[in-house]
Amino acid sequence: MQDVARLAGVSVKTVSNVINDYPHISPTTRSKVEKAIGQLGYEPNLTARNLRRGRTGLIGLALPELKLPYFAELADSVIVAAEKRGLRVLIEQTNSERAREIDVLHGSVRHLLDGLIFSPLALGQEDVRQLRVDYPLVVLGERVFDHGNDHVTMSNVEAARAATTHLIDLGRTRIALIGSHAGEVVGSAALRERGYVEAMIRAGLALDRDLIRETGLWHRETGADAMRELISSGVAFDAVFAMNDAMAIGCLHALHEAGLRIPEDVAVIGFDDIEDAAFTSPTLSTISPGRQQIADESVELLHRRIEAKVKGGGEPEQFVRIDADFELIARESTLGRGQRPA
Repeated sequence: MQDVARLAGVSVKTVSNVINDYPHISPTTRSKVEKAIGQLGYEPNLTARNLRRGRTGLIGLALPELKLPYFAELADSVIVAAEKRGLRVLIEQTNSERAREIDVLHGSVRHLLDGLIFSPLALGQEDVRQLRVDYPLVVLGERVFDHGNDHVTMSNVEAARAATTHLIDLGRTRIALIGSHAGEVVGSAALRERGYVEAMIRAGLALDRDLIRETGLWHRETGADAMRELISSGVAFDAVFAMNDAMAIGCLHALHEAGLRIPEDVAVIGFDDIEDAAFTSPTLSTISPGRQQIADESVELLHRRIEAKVKGGGEPEQFVRIDADFELIARESTLGRGQRPA
């Protein structure tokens, strides 16, 4: 900056004013400084400038695993939403490990960030103290509630109830549930299982625990394995609600292996509406959980908190919880070949 000032014949302060686009700089002076900047190839230290302003322009997004299509697509949506607000995104993959989730919240990297969007899977309600931080934080998901931060989540119970009801309305009565987590009280699995149970009870259908199949992680492989086990068990079923699309795709694969027709023999519905769902054979019916809304709302909430912190003063806004809207997308795996989404 001193070199630019010498070449332009102005003070360092004037150079700073031009770089920061302050008003009341004469066109002649501005032109001289910009010409000197061009000649010297000077590039302002944006990091230092942002730190002086109390922000870095960088936010964090901590997700369990990018291998799952839903989280990869969510990351893409968050990046787009952040760019619209002049923010860049640093993505952290926690692999659903407790130590890594805590490190994301309290480790050294957080000092580089203006705020964090955090989707925990290892931490639970008993860890609420870990979420009491001194920087802007938006929590995603269903693992922790009442934590004193903005929270964006899905309508899991209602959406799972709608998925199951869709199968019931098609005349299916022996509906398998794939992806249960035994003993889980909070979290996506517990909430979606609750929606499934509520739909079955409302329809007056018997609950057969043999139709509820546990898995570990919600991957294509675990969905296929659970479906193979159900088929080999001999338990009768005419429909499947897989608690995410990755497992639903695994179920489709296992059903094809067994020579079962979809949906004639077994109707299948998933959850997440990932891009692949529209390109399976048959195309996959699913729940669209409002991924774009989740991304937009979480970034907007975080941006609002960051701006308020930089400006300082005044009473902080109350923390809010947003339950994203969902939509049932009915495709060939429940309606039959050649059917378009409802």
